[in-house]
Amino acid sequence: QVQLTESGGGLVQAGGSLRLSCAAARSDVSISIRAMGWYRQAPGKQREFVATVTNGGGTFYAVPVEGRFTISRDNAENTVYLQMDSLKPEDTAVYYCHVDTSVQRRYWGQGTQVSVSS
Repeated sequence: QVQLTESGGGLVQAGGSLRLSCAAARSDVSISIRAMGWYRQAPGKQREFVATVTNGGGTFYAVPVEGRFTISRDNAENTVYLQMDSLKPEDTAVYYCHVDTSVQRRYWGQGTQVSVSS
């Protein structure tokens, strides 16, 4: 089992920045963490991909956030970060982190609210 704990959400004005963190705790250390990433869900919309980082450090971004958001990870701490700059009101959503594991299972965080005012 893997438990994810998110932090860093909040309310910010347009143009501002926030940094999200997501720490993974494994109850079974034989499970390896592979890709880590973030999705978001705005009110009335489906959950959508935001960014992912592979265990080799490769990064991928959704078009709406590319150039404004930066994903990174600390493998020693099993933590993934999302630095969000130049935030826009349309970035308002609940942000969910996930990890993909060596047992072919994806785990999700509980979600953290990000609200951007105009």
